[in-house]
Amino acid sequence: MSNVLAIAATTRTLRNLLLARMPVLDTDLNDLEVTLQPPDVARKGISKAQLNLFLYQVVYNAGWRNMDMPGRVRPGETAQPALALNLHYLITAWGRGDSDIDAVSHRVLAAAMSTLHDRPVLDGDDIRNALPDNDLADQIERVRLTPLPQNVEEISKLWTAFQTNYRVSSAYEATVVLIDSQAPSRAALPVLRRGSQDRGVISMASTAPSLSKVALPHARAAARLGDDIVLSGSQLAVAHVKARFTSLRLDAPVDIVPVAGPAQGTLQVHLADSAEDAQAPSRWAPGIYTVSLLVQQPGLPVLLSNELPLALAPVITVSPLAAAAGTVNLNLTCLPRIRDGQRVFLVFGDQLVAPQSTNNPADPQQPTALAFQVPGVVAGTYTVRLRVDGADSIPVDFSGAVPTFDANQQVIVS
Repeated sequence: MSNVLAIAATTRTLRNLLLARMPVLDTDLNDLEVTLQPPDVARKGISKAQLNLFLYQVVYNAGWRNMDMPGRVRPGETAQPALALNLHYLITAWGRGDSDIDAVSHRVLAAAMSTLHDRPVLDGDDIRNALPDNDLADQIERVRLTPLPQNVEEISKLWTAFQTNYRVSSAYEATVVLIDSQAPSRAALPVLRRGSQDRGVISMASTAPSLSKVALPHARAAARLGDDIVLSGSQLAVAHVKARFTSLRLDAPVDIVPVAGPAQGTLQVHLADSAEDAQAPSRWAPGIYTVSLLVQQPGLPVLLSNELPLALAPVITVSPLAAAAGTVNLNLTCLPRIRDGQRVFLVFGDQLVAPQSTNNPADPQQPTALAFQVPGVVAGTYTVRLRVDGADSIPVDFSGAVPTFDANQQVIVS
């Protein structure tokens, strides 16, 4: 691992290496100067043989980018990976003066490429001596140099970006430079027990139940308290199973123990109303739910099925059932009770009316009281529905042989 001096240390090490080795390979280059300037300004004020080393691109190393450091992070611990970089360098050669009639620039380039060919891995001592306080030499991966081939189009784009005339050059890649992240890492405490009572891993041969359909009485679009609903699917069993009803309006889901359904492989769930459960008005809320199955066998992990949508319709009373034409004032009660934040509307015939007031009595067993004012009503018979979070009360009476509109949810205006 290395600190933020790693890039500069790599560049300085390369410069020192080239400056020390090239005159040895070619003794005529004893006046060689190695610079680190951008190509458009590198030659200004220099007439000697020159090699310019320019870092023109820094890219992420794909192999190390998301890898934890060996020996630092153990399985189960979290730490920010190191910044893993590949450095792209361009070495450019110049001869003596402006004409270079002796092709000295070619000798400079050949000596540089020969040096990098013979020293493809940067030496640790060279790195330490290149820049004080750098620790690049201590990283787990060595810095390797590889020629970076470029076609004519790539060379043209590169030198166009430099905004200067092309000179004989070659590109190299230095990989990989690992810069240590400064973000804190987290180390987990040793494991004392593996699960409850140190039982270790629990494997189960059975799969979780899967629900495919929720059937409601009379094929209605919504259920209401007092109904029996039937769940169909696969891997359904009665033992150790609960039906879980979840709504964003409830503080906690409602769990009900199902019984065997009317057909093989089905379960039946009864939604108790206020006559059977005094807490039902406050336990539930009208609106949209999801229903799932929860399997909790003793000593084994919980299995949870998929979820299916279910609408729970409000059960309402309407008063008065007869009114004069004009503005009609209606009082409704709603079970289960309406929760704060729920969207409530009265569907009066084909009109949608917001409530004038909504009141939940202090007694949690009492229904919500709502007041509505419907303007401009002409004579006629109007069916009334209460819509809460998109779930409508059911204005149909299914008790007879043929379904009819419920007279208790119709207002006659004369």
